[in-house]
Amino acid sequence: MSGRRTNLDDAAFAYRTRKNGEVEISYHGKPVTTLRGKDAAKFTSRAEGLENHEAQLLMARVTGNFKRGNERLSGSRKKLS
Repeated sequence: MSGRRTNLDDAAFAYRTRKNGEVEISYHGKPVTTLRGKDAAKFTSRAEGLENHEAQLLMARVTGNFKRGNERLSGSRKKLS
């Protein structure tokens, strides 16, 4: 075992830096979060020079690891009386 996580798609996350310095992070082409100010600068300095997989892990961390597998679908749980 190499210690590398394999369940994260190597192209799931992407980011772009806007002219005003903000960084938009998207997941499969849909915007997830926008970093501003010090957070944006800190992110770009960390992301520069990372290999794709490490950059994917960084973006997953920055977005708050929003897909944990415990999300509920509306109406999927019956009310208890």
